[in-house]
Amino acid sequence: MDIAAIALPILSILLGVLTFLFIFRIVLTWYPQVDLEKFPFNVVRIPTEPFLAPTRKIVPPLGGVDISPIIWVGLVSLVRELLLGQQGILNMMF
Repeated sequence: MDIAAIALPILSILLGVLTFLFIFRIVLTWYPQVDLEKFPFNVVRIPTEPFLAPTRKIVPPLGGVDISPIIWVGLVSLVRELLLGQQGILNMMF
């Protein structure tokens, strides 16, 4: 079995889940009273915070609104399209 036949769907699922988690973080910013340290919200915080914390240092909140999850939704979507889209790099190679 070809490694690409296994890797491409897994990569697609991982990037899709990451996009979903960032979108969920965007929604959670609308509810500042939510404690991200407690279950079930820590399930969203733990995988996304390593991406968001450094981004906040580069792009501070605008008007009190944290835009780092929005930046990451755009970046992950772009990477997913460049790699796995109809004319993506990995689809053209395999």
